[in-house]
Amino acid sequence: MPTDPAPASAAATTCGRPPLRVLLAAPRGFCAGVDRAIQIVELALRKFGPPVYVRHEIVHNRFVVESLRAKGAVFVDELNEIPETDQPVIFSAHGVPKAVVADARLRNMLVLDATCPLVSKVHIEAVRHHEEGHEIVLIGHAGHPEVEGTLGQLPAGAVTLIETVAEARTFAPRDPTKLAFATQTTLSIDDTAEIVGVLKERFPLIAGPHKEDICYATTNRQEAVKAIAAGSDVLLVVGAPNSSNSLRLVEVARRAGCQKAMLIQRASDIDWGLIEGAAVVGITAGASAPEVLVDEVIEALKGRFTVDVELVSTAVERIAFNVPRALRDDGATATTLGGEA
Repeated sequence: MPTDPAPASAAATTCGRPPLRVLLAAPRGFCAGVDRAIQIVELALRKFGPPVYVRHEIVHNRFVVESLRAKGAVFVDELNEIPETDQPVIFSAHGVPKAVVADARLRNMLVLDATCPLVSKVHIEAVRHHEEGHEIVLIGHAGHPEVEGTLGQLPAGAVTLIETVAEARTFAPRDPTKLAFATQTTLSIDDTAEIVGVLKERFPLIAGPHKEDICYATTNRQEAVKAIAAGSDVLLVVGAPNSSNSLRLVEVARRAGCQKAMLIQRASDIDWGLIEGAAVVGITAGASAPEVLVDEVIEALKGRFTVDVELVSTAVERIAFNVPRALRDDGATATTLGGEA
């Protein structure tokens, strides 16, 4: 007859490993936009064969990029690095300026657009506000590909980028009565609310998006981190250093009560000195981090501790986006993403 497993304290005594409670945040990891972008590359490779060219990292995660590269994806910084070819060229999930689209047309490239539909929504609204005669404020981080893509939807000078509350307080529009704002989709909810609050206080007539620009996945992952941060001695965010949403999760964790929050790309990056003496470790993952890397981190912890994993779920995600029609001929459909996985 099977027996119940020994309690953590007894197991620790038996194997010599101290007990460790792990709070695993949900939702975490891949969002629908990232999942769709990766599917587009994989389906393009299946349908057209390698090489398939991708402008910029398809998503901000080295593990994902290297996995796709091994299958035949070729990543380039700009279109002029691609030889004359009939093979598909894929735009990353972060979106591209209109000039890049025009350049691809000029080169007669077969383009598959992996821009996240929620980023495309921001582009469409920015264009609409511009056509209505509004000067546009874009809240975001300079140099981020998503921001560059949004800025590139409109003529130079039509959009002013604001990164901080201080900049919102000193911003001087051409006409305060003809003003609109948009935001990057992966920002801190709290920081953005503060910036928007300042703009609305200074410019009561400022127009905003019909629906919040910060995407559901960013919001859900930040709320999930808030739910585990205060109860965690250390909080590990699995993600990439160039991933805006992952960096925001570290910031959110620290503000929510866990000062020992750190970004790691994979288990080999864990600072074991930071975890020494911890009783509770929180774990989450940015929207472009695959679940296999979360599993890797948990396995690394199990190698040193007797681990008890507790899932802390704050939302269930069932959002899905279809891949382009050109790739659906083979029966490819959107994948539904669950929050508990």
